Amino acid sequence: MRKAAAMLDAEHLAPLDDFLVELNRASARVILPLFRAEHGMTDKGADGGFDPVTAADKGAELAIRELISRHHPDHGMIGEEFGSERPDAEFVWVIDPIDGTRAFIAGLPVWTTLIGLRFQGRPVLGSIGQPFLDEIFIGHTGGARLMSRGNSRPLAVRKGVRLSAAIIATTDPSACFQGAEKGAWRGVRAAARLARLGCDAYAYAMVAAGAIDLVLEAGLKNWDIEAAVPVIAGAGGLTCDWNGEPVGRDGGQVAIAGDRALVEEVLPMLRAAAR
Repeated sequence: MRKAAAMLDAEHLAPLDDFLVELNRASARVILPLFRAEHGMTDKGADGGFDPVTAADKGAELAIRELISRHHPDHGMIGEEFGSERPDAEFVWVIDPIDGTRAFIAGLPVWTTLIGLRFQGRPVLGSIGQPFLDEIFIGHTGGARLMSRGNSRPLAVRKGVRLSAAIIATTDPSACFQGAEKGAWRGVRAAARLARLGCDAYAYAMVAAGAIDLVLEAGLKNWDIEAAVPVIAGAGGLTCDWNGEPVGRDGGQVAIAGDRALVEEVLPMLRAAAR
């Protein structure tokens, strides 16, 4: 336990934080030439479902993996496109090279690159990168910050907002929510002031930035959410499942919020659909 506590402080995370920025820069060099250009999209969906993947998704993950293998050969990796290597290692990187591929192929700059780091099974460092806007949202136990256009500023969630005044978001309620989940979303949506759709993980970054108050999602994979957990926590917010418990290592139903009181307000609506 003493080793775990030492390795989680900001001093020990600093070199990994710098490396995380390097990973974002490397992935951006692959992705940006293919955005709003010929991106080689193919459909990996089964049974009539649409699940796009592009050369940018694959190339960016390969670039991230190559750097990790070169600089930290003992670290594990879990990625959306190329699976797992050493997933039980002490340090494991969890990678979604383009979260929001549908937005990417539509030319909308709300896709992101998600890169998270587990230490002994817990998310401790993460980033949400949007290179077209030159933004990297980074968080860990020492806090969260936005790096953009050569500047860096701290991130802080918005506090003290009741649901009736809240801005909420989800990706696509018709596709992401099943059965009772749709009713739960409709109940929360009806009580909130404003809802925005289709922003994928960029909405998580907006919670950390204090612009959005609550994001609800379901059916997430671990690479969809793990990178965001340290960013939200570092900015003063929280990430939980629809029972109010920590998000499991496999993703699932997720609530991301700036204020715990807001989560407590919506949990009675979510628990009926929780799994």
